[in-house]
Amino acid sequence: MKAREKDPADDIENDLEKKKLDWSCSLLLASFVGAFGSSFLYGYNLSVVNAPTQYIKAFYNESWERSRGHPVDSDTVTLLWSVTVSIFALGGVVGTLMVKLIGKFLGRKYTLLVNNGFAISAALLMAFSLQAGAFELLIVGRFIMGVDGGIALSVLPMYLNEISPKGIRGSVGQVTAIFICIGVFTGQLLGLPELLGKIWFYTNSIFEAAGIAPEKIPYVTLSTGGIEILAAIFSGLVIERLGRRPLLIGGFGLMALFFGILTITLTLQDHASWIPYLSIMCILAIIASFCIGPGGIPFILTGELFQQSERPAAFIIAGTVNWLSNFTVGFLFPFIQKSLDTYCFLVFAAICIAGAVYFYFVLPETKNRTHAEIRQDFAKRNKAYPPEEKIDSVLSDKINRSPEPGSSSVLDNYTENRIV
Repeated sequence: MKAREKDPADDIENDLEKKKLDWSCSLLLASFVGAFGSSFLYGYNLSVVNAPTQYIKAFYNESWERSRGHPVDSDTVTLLWSVTVSIFALGGVVGTLMVKLIGKFLGRKYTLLVNNGFAISAALLMAFSLQAGAFELLIVGRFIMGVDGGIALSVLPMYLNEISPKGIRGSVGQVTAIFICIGVFTGQLLGLPELLGKIWFYTNSIFEAAGIAPEKIPYVTLSTGGIEILAAIFSGLVIERLGRRPLLIGGFGLMALFFGILTITLTLQDHASWIPYLSIMCILAIIASFCIGPGGIPFILTGELFQQSERPAAFIIAGTVNWLSNFTVGFLFPFIQKSLDTYCFLVFAAICIAGAVYFYFVLPETKNRTHAEIRQDFAKRNKAYPPEEKIDSVLSDKINRSPEPGSSSVLDNYTENRIV
């Protein structure tokens, strides 16, 4: 019996499958390493700064008294602490504005590599501020770390969008959000009383208002970090099946719903012993809803809605709005909470409702679609005339007309060279 000859087509197919497998491993490695050195640091520095609050304030007082000969008053300490927290966001704005200039010369990959220099410099400044007895070094280090975060949150989503294939673009893009959540969780983990004795960014006042015992707040706060990670991973797994629109609009809608329920439970928390626990569930549900959609999908959409030449400018605008919003919320929330008390979350509920309605009418689905297809859908939703249809209608009119001498070559060149 004659042995079956080996088909050359089989070898080609096997080689293609092997290359595809190698490429997938390279993509995952590039995504995880890039995110670990970028968005992880952002999430970590977002939560870890509030860990040693009392120790930092004591250091400010000691450093001030040593250099000026008298202790600092409480208002100045509060001001210095507010500057320490908020200057991270201001550094993020500066880093975002630097993206286009740096990226023009270095490209996406080397911008991410060079950006590590800012993180290392910031870490050294903050580490040696205690030995030097200068609290100014800590504040400057926080600012430089914000610059690192601003560059990272603009360049990393851009880079992941451009190296990932269309079919898994959304899932790869969610790596940014996943590592932000892991960084936040790591900062919270280091803040357990057994390790350092800290509480994370304004959640202490929220949980205190919900009736949670102060000694239990760090553990409840830690659960928020775990929920963030699980929700972000879930979003990355289902985004290519459900699409961007349902997760984004649904996330905003659920956040508005749970903000409303949280307002009711905080108002009625003294009427029953179980109501404070319902408040905790609402807070965890809000965080999960945010991480499923609004937390990570905007990074993906910014890369999908714009052409490659337009993306740096788009990420600069989006990043600037993001960082300024972080600064505004972080700075104004204590005053909003003090003024509106338990009704403070209705402000955020109204914003979430407005966002959900806006995206429902304006945002097209971008899942597994090319940039040209997305632009056409945008044009239809906004009652505009899609550019491609204009070109096709012009071509149709020229074809239906009687040919003129020399017009055939002009039409052929126009059809061959048209760009949508």
